[in-house]
Amino acid sequence: MRLNAVTVGTSKPRELAGFYARLLGAEVGKADDDWADDDWVEVRVPGGFTLGFERERHFRRPVWPAEAGEQTASQHLDVEVDDLDEAVRHAVACGAVPAGVQPQEDVRVLFDPDGHPFCLFLG
Repeated sequence: MRLNAVTVGTSKPRELAGFYARLLGAEVGKADDDWADDDWVEVRVPGGFTLGFERERHFRRPVWPAEAGEQTASQHLDVEVDDLDEAVRHAVACGAVPAGVQPQEDVRVLFDPDGHPFCLFLG
């Protein structure tokens, strides 16, 4: 078995795929003809990994850190970087927002445009 993709639920698959394509230096593509253009979009990340973005009709923005009674983040992506400060600047320029809580010195938590947290960490 090999893991080759992660699918992220979103209310706007194409827009969120565009964000991650800019962030990761990848391209946006359609999975296949079985899906409507606005319901499923893929980003093929250099190195062979795929991020899928699937429309969730009742998407609720996650809250992180978790709060009782709120929609919590079900996953987050960890992105290895060489220069943390430069990577944060790039992510913000792409549309990310730094989290108010930064739990580690060598990791930065940010939110994508849908509110999913992701981490940049020094490799």
